[in-house]
Amino acid sequence: MNIAVVGASGRIGSRIVGEALSRGHHVTAVVRDSKKVEQFNDIAVIEKDIFEITNELQAFEVVVSAYGTKFGEEHLHIDANNKLIELLHEAPNTRLIVVGGAGSLLVDDQGTRVLDTPGFPDFALPTAKNQGEALTLYLADQVIDWTFLSPAAEIEPGTRSGQYQSGKDHLLVNTEGRSYISMEDYAVAVLDEIEQPKHRKERFTVASV
Repeated sequence: MNIAVVGASGRIGSRIVGEALSRGHHVTAVVRDSKKVEQFNDIAVIEKDIFEITNELQAFEVVVSAYGTKFGEEHLHIDANNKLIELLHEAPNTRLIVVGGAGSLLVDDQGTRVLDTPGFPDFALPTAKNQGEALTLYLADQVIDWTFLSPAAEIEPGTRSGQYQSGKDHLLVNTEGRSYISMEDYAVAVLDEIEQPKHRKERFTVASV
């Protein structure tokens, strides 16, 4: 498949690129600095900020957004996702996969979100809130073909086991009671969803088993 990865130089984006290449897909990195993806062979590059993209995404079957922000600029999650929605309105044959956050996942059946729980770190609140608001943008859209993938509460560089469990809107924990997934297995889940779609126009979540 012909896949574009926005934010391909980031920690999660780069792993999605690597997983896609390992499966034989044609991958284009959309990055601000092409030097940051030089480690990948046989990869095309669009050297643009997300807000500079115009009609380039129409050429792809799937666009993965692994867009991230710096501390203090978390509000740009809303602007960036609004931009993607606008672009995909003009690309009816392109599917969008969004790397989301865990903060908006539910921890009970009363609507309590992870970000509402006691002890949720203050430094992570701006990102969690803005990523949660970004999800509402997609839920309200009636046009584009989107999927929003929230990780477990902990997502860190690790190993690729190729195994994970999936759910919809509730936080998952593994057999050790830990809500965790490696970035490598998260990338596996992204590519599995691209190759065998099961969550069109909805959010889902993954965690280690």
